[in-house]
Amino acid sequence: MTVAIVTDSTAYISEELRKELGIHMVPLTVAFGNETYREEIDISADEFYHKVKEDGELPKTSQPSIGLVTEMLNELAKDHKEVIFVTLSSGISGTYQTVTTANTMTDGIEAIPFDSEISCYAQGFYAIEAAKLAKQGKNSEQILLRLNEIKQAMRAYFVVDDLTHLQRGGRLNGAQAFIGSMLQVKPILHFVDKKIVPFEKIRTKKKALKRVFELFAEDAVTGVPIRAVVIHANRLEEAQTIKEELEKQYSNITVDISYFGPVIGTHLGEGAIGLGWYKE
Repeated sequence: MTVAIVTDSTAYISEELRKELGIHMVPLTVAFGNETYREEIDISADEFYHKVKEDGELPKTSQPSIGLVTEMLNELAKDHKEVIFVTLSSGISGTYQTVTTANTMTDGIEAIPFDSEISCYAQGFYAIEAAKLAKQGKNSEQILLRLNEIKQAMRAYFVVDDLTHLQRGGRLNGAQAFIGSMLQVKPILHFVDKKIVPFEKIRTKKKALKRVFELFAEDAVTGVPIRAVVIHANRLEEAQTIKEELEKQYSNITVDISYFGPVIGTHLGEGAIGLGWYKE
């Protein structure tokens, strides 16, 4: 490929699919005390949620080091002149800035950071599309044009059981709107201007998810092809049920199942459910 495609681990693309499409991955980390784990390499999502229950505490999360990103770019420079690096939202992580800085420290390759302005498998959609286009021989300009088209159509909402993790980690903007009623509502959250903000507050998780499905229906009923993903935090059966229900209702959609891995799971907490999609 003329253009290499890299993403960070919070895209939660399976190793098999990364190998198939030639997507390179740089991991973020979680640290339990003095033990640091690279997500998707040293610790899986299942192992993470088990460890949180076992330890009774949440880890600290860290973005990739400049050294790690620079090492990846130098390796890719042997076979490529350009790399598009799809990062999680720059509003919740410094990964985008790390890639920007690492680009100034490498020779022989141009690293183009693409801010997904989101995270998890919705972020993964960009890397997957970029890799498919790179395999077709598209140049970086053509790939970025397509990624920005997708960005205009991307929508994602998620429901969490508890806002305290997001508040503590400073990842939630507008949290004050929920002070005093935090335990009584199941808020719907989404990304606006690269940050996680409340969309609506609803009394129960069932009603919150129903509202998310209504938002999805606004696009799905148009009949255009839609690529969607149900994302779960240790709730695989619930995610599978949602996928099946959506596929029964609409014949024009493709639905994947993914998960909130260790880094994002640290901030959302177990039990979170998300739905992301875009018009193809």
